[in-house]
Amino acid sequence: MATDLSNRPKLPPEIARRRTFAIISHPDAGKTTLTEKFLLYGGAIQMAGQVRAKGEARRTRSDFMQMEKDRGISVSASAMSFDFSGLRFNLVDTPGHSDFSEDTYRTLTAVDAAVMVIDGAKGVESQTQKLFEVCRLRDLPILTFCNKMDRESRDTFEIIDEIQEMLAIDVTPASWPIGVGAEFMGCYDLLNDRLELMDRADRNKRAESIKIKGLDDPKLAEHLPAHLLEKLLEEVEMARELLPELVPQSVLEGHMTPIWFGSAINSFGVQELMDGIGQYGPEPQIQNAEPRKISPEETKVSGFVFKVQANMDPKHRDRVAFVRMASGHFKRGMKLTHVRSKKPMAITNPVLFLASDRELADEAWAGDIIGIPNHGQLRIGDTLTEGELLRVTNIPSFAPELLQGVRAMDPMKSKHLEKALMQFAEEGAAKVFKPSIGSGFIVGVVGALQFEVLASRIELEYGLPVRFESSQFKSARWIKGERQDVEKFVNLNKQHIAHDHDGDTVYLTRLQWDIDRVERDHTEIKLTATKEMMV
Repeated sequence: MATDLSNRPKLPPEIARRRTFAIISHPDAGKTTLTEKFLLYGGAIQMAGQVRAKGEARRTRSDFMQMEKDRGISVSASAMSFDFSGLRFNLVDTPGHSDFSEDTYRTLTAVDAAVMVIDGAKGVESQTQKLFEVCRLRDLPILTFCNKMDRESRDTFEIIDEIQEMLAIDVTPASWPIGVGAEFMGCYDLLNDRLELMDRADRNKRAESIKIKGLDDPKLAEHLPAHLLEKLLEEVEMARELLPELVPQSVLEGHMTPIWFGSAINSFGVQELMDGIGQYGPEPQIQNAEPRKISPEETKVSGFVFKVQANMDPKHRDRVAFVRMASGHFKRGMKLTHVRSKKPMAITNPVLFLASDRELADEAWAGDIIGIPNHGQLRIGDTLTEGELLRVTNIPSFAPELLQGVRAMDPMKSKHLEKALMQFAEEGAAKVFKPSIGSGFIVGVVGALQFEVLASRIELEYGLPVRFESSQFKSARWIKGERQDVEKFVNLNKQHIAHDHDGDTVYLTRLQWDIDRVERDHTEIKLTATKEMMV
């Protein structure tokens, strides 16, 4: 079992068996399909719902929003917990689409490792690179899965070179593909000296493993055609000479990534990857907090909210706060202190997620992700503890890159619209600004597709058709400075001032010139593009 070799105490077995990780990738690399297969192997579902299948079978288990089901894409991070060979996997599926990168970024604050999925034909794409940089900032260990090897894909060395160059990380092969595209037969498992053969006939069937004694075992020739065997021997010899060996500690420190090859849709290579997460993935890690860090082995319970999802169950206007447990052993019914308001909260009906299904959680340990249904008390960045006033840090909120005005089609319903917008703002799905002058709201998002998602959700969940219209403002910045300086600045720039849903003052800009002018003429004021999600 790979652990940090510093003088940290051994974790209690129940915590040590947890692996909490996110899956990151470019849209369409097969991330949701891989998530489905994880659930299949973990025994959590009987049949994986094909993302591309027809009708009912198409409802994948990790996509619960109507729009996700219609488009076959993930637009909101979802969490799942299941057991696999003695370990407890907590998996967070993130949106691959760059328009939802903020949700993904925050999700990465709640996991201990990331599984990067790349497409064998396309290699490292722009969004993968962006997400990878986020993992880098947090020193997250990364395990790589090269998917879609059963389609025409690029040369294996070329894929590995590209990852090494573009992401500046050492890559070590954990398995080696045999043939590509129509000729793809399976992989040679380099870590366990096994031959893994793919069954094309039954997509939900696990691969067949054949134990062999190294690459000179004559049994190989019984299973592989001569030309593929020759190519495999040649390539593996080259790989062993040119590529670094797997060093578990380097993986944990985020300097090296092992790569597995496979085809998620054919359930191939998935089990090897899961074994790899168990063996080389980190146990629950220490969380950064003020005034001190939180260690998972502490007996007192603490956790933080990294995501809020409104209306997961449209029949009950519920909001579920996704909480990553940072320490201790939580039991249902416990009273925890809500650090921001300093008030106690009794957690009576926490849930564990299994994709779209949820069940009551009687207990949870450090590393687990639980959902706490609430009516708006919990916000992103909130910390819950057994009394100590700790605040988990590093959960960022980004300035939106696109701003639009929003109007209810029915003017009588503007109050309803305000309620809906506030709910989405608390969820982190959008920024909502109330300008000081004039009526109405300005909505800010990171990517254009988010406007579509918001409009469709407001209509579905609140029965409110809305229209987004262009705004004179292009971006927003939070204002920092001494109180009297900020007040003076606000009075001088009323037409640019708005407040976000937390009540913080925001400067709305039309051009870059506005920002430059403030920086030049008001040196006592600082405009920032991020703020920490906490009090």
